[in-house]
Amino acid sequence: MSRNIAIIGLGYVGLPLAAAFLNKGYNVIGIDLDEQKLKSLQKGKSHIADVPDETIQLAVAQGRFTLSSDFSAVKPAESVIICVPTPLTKEHVPDLSYLIDAAKRLRVHLRAGQLVTLESSTYPGTTKEVLMPLLEESGLSTGKEIYIGFSPERVDPGNEQFPLTAIPKVVSGVTEECALRTERLYKAVFAQVIKVSSTDTAEMTKLLENTFRLVNISFINEFAVLCDKLNINVWEVVEAASSKPFGYTAFYPGPGIGGHCIPVDPHYLQWKTQQIGVTSSFIELSSRINRSMPAYVISRMKEALRQKSMKGLRIFVMGITFKKNVADIRGSSSIELIRLLAKEGAEVLYYDPYITKLEIEGMVLKTAKASNSEFRLADCVVIATDHRELPLESILKHSRLVFDTRNATAGMTGKAKVVVLGGGRMETA
Repeated sequence: MSRNIAIIGLGYVGLPLAAAFLNKGYNVIGIDLDEQKLKSLQKGKSHIADVPDETIQLAVAQGRFTLSSDFSAVKPAESVIICVPTPLTKEHVPDLSYLIDAAKRLRVHLRAGQLVTLESSTYPGTTKEVLMPLLEESGLSTGKEIYIGFSPERVDPGNEQFPLTAIPKVVSGVTEECALRTERLYKAVFAQVIKVSSTDTAEMTKLLENTFRLVNISFINEFAVLCDKLNINVWEVVEAASSKPFGYTAFYPGPGIGGHCIPVDPHYLQWKTQQIGVTSSFIELSSRINRSMPAYVISRMKEALRQKSMKGLRIFVMGITFKKNVADIRGSSSIELIRLLAKEGAEVLYYDPYITKLEIEGMVLKTAKASNSEFRLADCVVIATDHRELPLESILKHSRLVFDTRNATAGMTGKAKVVVLGGGRMETA
């Protein structure tokens, strides 16, 4: 007999997770409030690159993947997994409105015996202090009638080396029985499951992972600035340091930081610790460094162009997603780079094979053609995200100036003058 599972939120976390359970023979009830997304999925069209259309089409045709915006659809499910966004407010404090709304809608339809797990990244205490009280308003008692767990998502869009189910899964529960049931659920899908002592520990684990990355990426960005000033190539330094087989992990500079986790999750930790009167100097400093990188890139462009202002200059930005080879602009530093360029009066155009249209503060841009004529017309071509589709040879051959923030043109030659972020002296390719 097939088992039923419900997943609330079919975005970058929820849909890959649904596919993982479908591939293990589960019936999956997908719940999302975005009707357009539901209609697209019903037609067998995946909006996540890591989830093939064929997976969705087959599961829908077999009746194993049902879709709804009505939370009453969770009733047949043995387990319900919540994968809703947990962003920041404009004030950079946790926004749990999506989680609270989902919990309120869910509690009306809960039944005894169901397991509810949360995967959304959040601060320590959320599962016990926010989710559990809301679900218990159903009249069902945690650990006896319903079971509540937390398992932080570790989705890495576009990662071909580590598929979702090969990434070890950290699990926890509000009670020991909750933890055991959560562990059992995920063991059916994931190759390795690691049970920790509490939901607070599991929540903190996720924050450590992404704060570690924030701090180290921020440091290497600052290090790149130092290398520029000292006329040393940071990319060569990183490569040389990477030869050490212990005590070193390579991180690489860029025009900032992006994604749905690294720019957000550390602020959840910062907010939580501030509630008890302490703060993290590392998080505060790291965030400040990363926010400054787009402006630093522009300052280096001005040096290369020998201009005091970007006003009237034509700047062609190549790649606007936060990560190469993925169609995701959440938190992308390229967006901030474009915003700052436009604010200074530059004529900005962009090319990205994954994003056809972009709106920034009322300014609507459509992806331009990555053509030789456009490269020739641009005062500067900026490689902001190094997608595999970028025509690097043509860019170097036909552009006047290339500002490479990703070292994508390393070892290549052409007519363009090339400036590499953290590359030290300006070189002609």
